[in-house]
Amino acid sequence: MLLLAKLILEFFDKFTQAKVFNFIKTITNNKINTLFDVGSHKGEYIININKRFTINEIFGFEPNPKSYEMLLKNTKKMKNTEVFNFAAGKEDGISILNQNIESSSSSINKLNERSKYFKKKYFFFNFLKKKNYFNQIEIKIMSLDKFIHSKKIDFIDLLKIDTEGYEFNVLKGLGNKISKVKLIHLEHHFDDMVLKNYKLSDIHNYLIQNNFEKVFKVKMMFRKSFEYIYSNKLLKSK
Repeated sequence: MLLLAKLILEFFDKFTQAKVFNFIKTITNNKINTLFDVGSHKGEYIININKRFTINEIFGFEPNPKSYEMLLKNTKKMKNTEVFNFAAGKEDGISILNQNIESSSSSINKLNERSKYFKKKYFFFNFLKKKNYFNQIEIKIMSLDKFIHSKKIDFIDLLKIDTEGYEFNVLKGLGNKISKVKLIHLEHHFDDMVLKNYKLSDIHNYLIQNNFEKVFKVKMMFRKSFEYIYSNKLLKSK
C-alpha cells in the first residue's frame, strides 16, 4: 500500500514539475548558472532539472541522514553538484528533525496528528500500523547567508525551497543576501498537517518587501499544496 501510494503521487507530481520547469525555461532561456536546492530529499529535483537545463553549479541541502545517503549516491556522478547534510534555516544551530515514515514529509516542524489530512494520508502510508509515524533526530542548521558568504557566491539564479513548513525560516536566513537571488521556487501546504507559525501571506509580503513579485502558481494534484515562483524585479536584466 505504501509503495503504491508513493508511486501514484510521484507520477502526478511529474506533471506539476513539468509545468514549473516549462515556466522557468521562459525566464532563464534554459541556462542556470547557480542553483540552490533546499530540501533536496533524494535528489529528484536536482536530477530532473539537470536533464532539462544547462546548469553550471548546483548546491543541494538535505538534513535527513537517510535521504542524504541516497542524495549523495544519486548525484555522485554529477560534476556540477555538491550536496550537504544540514538544514538551511534562520540561524546557525542544532534542531530536531521529525524523521517521517514517508521521508519526503520529514520536517523540523511538528505534525498535527489530529488533522483530517494527516489521518487520511497515513491510512495509506501506514496501512498495517506496524511502524511509528516518525522518530526524532538531531540535525545541524546553517543560514544561507553564512553559506553564500563562505562560498563567495555572487548570485543565485534559482533557489528552490521544499522544507515541509520551514520555508519562511529558510528565506529569513538569507538576510540581506536575498537581494542576490533571481528566482525563488517554493512549495506551500494549505492543509493543517504540518504545524507552522506563519501563513503564505507572510512569505508573500516578505518577498514583496524585498523587491520580488509572484510570477507563477500551480496546484499540486491530489494535495492541498501549491508551487510558487517569485522573481526579483531588480535582477531581471542580469
